[in-house]
Amino acid sequence: MIGTISTVTESRIGSMSLSPPPTGPPLAARRPFDRTLWSDTRTDHYRWLEERESADVLAHLAAENNYTEALLAPVAALRETLFQEIKRRIKETDLSVAVVKDNWAYYGRTVEGMAYPIHCRRPVPASGPPTGPALIDWLAPSEVPTDEQILLDENAEAAGRDFFDIGIFEVSPDHRWLLWGYDDRGDERFRALLRDLESGKDTDLGLTDLGYGSAWGLDNETFFYLRNDQANRPFEVWRHRIGAGPVDGPEDGAENDVLIYSEPDERFFVGVGREKDDSFIQISVSSKITDEIRVIPADRPETEPLVLAERRDGIEYAVSHHGSDWIILTNDGAENFRVMTAPETDPSPSNWQELIPGSETVTVMDVDVSRSFLILFERADGTTRLRLRRWSDGEVIAVEQPEEVSTSWPGANPDYESSVLRYGYSSMVTPATVFLYDPETGQREVLKQQEVLGGFDPDVYHTERRWAVGHDGVRIPTSMVWHRDRALADPGPCLLYAYGSYEASIDPTFSPIRLSLLERGFVFAIAHVRGGGELGRKWYRGGKLENKPNTFADVESVARMLIDDGVTSPGQLVLRGGSAGGLMAGAVINQSPELFAAVVAQVPFVDVLTTITNAALPLTVTEWEEWGNPIEDEAIYEVMRSYSPLDNVGPRPYPSVLATAGLNDTRVSYWEAAKWVQELRHQTTSGEPILLWTDLESGHGGPSGRYEAWREEARILAYILSIVGSDG
Repeated sequence: MIGTISTVTESRIGSMSLSPPPTGPPLAARRPFDRTLWSDTRTDHYRWLEERESADVLAHLAAENNYTEALLAPVAALRETLFQEIKRRIKETDLSVAVVKDNWAYYGRTVEGMAYPIHCRRPVPASGPPTGPALIDWLAPSEVPTDEQILLDENAEAAGRDFFDIGIFEVSPDHRWLLWGYDDRGDERFRALLRDLESGKDTDLGLTDLGYGSAWGLDNETFFYLRNDQANRPFEVWRHRIGAGPVDGPEDGAENDVLIYSEPDERFFVGVGREKDDSFIQISVSSKITDEIRVIPADRPETEPLVLAERRDGIEYAVSHHGSDWIILTNDGAENFRVMTAPETDPSPSNWQELIPGSETVTVMDVDVSRSFLILFERADGTTRLRLRRWSDGEVIAVEQPEEVSTSWPGANPDYESSVLRYGYSSMVTPATVFLYDPETGQREVLKQQEVLGGFDPDVYHTERRWAVGHDGVRIPTSMVWHRDRALADPGPCLLYAYGSYEASIDPTFSPIRLSLLERGFVFAIAHVRGGGELGRKWYRGGKLENKPNTFADVESVARMLIDDGVTSPGQLVLRGGSAGGLMAGAVINQSPELFAAVVAQVPFVDVLTTITNAALPLTVTEWEEWGNPIEDEAIYEVMRSYSPLDNVGPRPYPSVLATAGLNDTRVSYWEAAKWVQELRHQTTSGEPILLWTDLESGHGGPSGRYEAWREEARILAYILSIVGSDG
């Protein structure tokens, strides 16, 4: 049964008594600093908080943490209850579905009490993997296989570290070597090591400040890696050859590594990978709106890279190799993308031939290739879908899904020769599921579904999609889930989540952590607002650059729909967003603070103008294609000035706010949240608590270990319940 929260009234809001300590919240000194651009002067009273190494700044952040802990002390027992609920629902000792590549099956597993995963493999029998029903048990066994080989135990590597994350993990084609890289600060700069999988010995290559990703050549001696610049932008591709260090130096090192490519334009990120059919090493050079790809034969890794198609401003493309052709996904001539082919011998755009035409209503998000099929991952009417096109006759097969409000995504399919397809599936009531689909027979097998402990029954929850009407008449999809015992005829607590940037789609999927709110009578809703990609490229463009205010207006429209429909009330509605979604939250409560009881803004991008007008900050230049360049465009400056959350804080009755930050965050600096919280406290007329929690050991993604991440989530859920919930 759900708790009594379903009958909460306005008079009970705040009944859990988040009383501030007698000393009150930390109030940073106001030291005015003026910034002028386009005849507009903005006064930043807290610029000094940007001095990351300052003892005063660190002391202030510690004081903020202490204040938050003190204010949340009345719900300490609830926090522990929530943490234990999360643990009880998640199967702590578990194995992932194995992925077969050549003669090995690779998988990961977790162990109760251990914070990090263990990466493993087992040999494929000489006769090949089992067939029929036995295949499922072999790919997803219930117990640790007796023939297991541990490749990397992250728990052992993380011992003694406050933060640990893997960003590079690449096994050589002959399965002898593992190139891996770790980050122990949260700043997303990785140190690379080479592990001999026969001996288990690591060699420190002396490679630091690396970016995500790598690729091996087919000689099993050469690999490619990425270096980051001072702005943490991956901008160079380097080639390393095992054992190529100097004669009088270490056996391995970076001394003789060769620079393959360097990208001077700060708008572009560089990536590297190997084609699925092992034909080429691919070097991608991409800005927010433009792509350029170079390739190197994987069996001749010292060959100079060849450009497939020169960059053209605003033209995006991605390629996959198939037979003697390139399969090209591009927006050239199709706003929502189309699929083209080009001969390997001359892949210039003049030779591109249309294979799958573009559509005004269907977006091709991604493609995959196998020898038998082209796999299309698409989006139509706000919902993901999966189709396959047979190479032999061009027949297109739709893979039907069991629920309308659901999400499917590409699975691990590294075998180019495979005639079956693995994909992932989930809905807001269906845990993540790995399917194996045979397009020839139409048969679909469940390889594994996330096991939710504690008596979880999906039938006691209901999910649906509603459509709000925006300020300009545009219909905004909203995905919702709630416990069936929660009567929607009576307003109750609701958590509204939104993002709305970078064409990222916040699709409806399952979360076992969310159950703690649903069991307490909450409705959880996702507002699929403009700026995301849910309804195609036009939907994205409708919430970026000069159209960015539509994102915030859409969130308000969804909030009003939830209130007008009687799902919730302003005193029971909580808004949550992270990063650019934190910007969303800050902008929305500046415009309509009366709609919400509380806001959770994680690593929020709220000092927009200060960041976007400072080209020296990490990643600023690359962001201009998403938000606009206010340094060169006064109109963009005015738009940004109108919504920048920190610059528009005023004397209003703000709801309670919990903001989080990471001291080592290289994407959204910790000081954005710190300054915003101070300005909110200075201006609010409501007296509601404004809280800041800064993780002093992590970055943008928060704590690295799963238990610390669960404890962080328990803190947030306890805060939400303290404002609009019960002490259950």
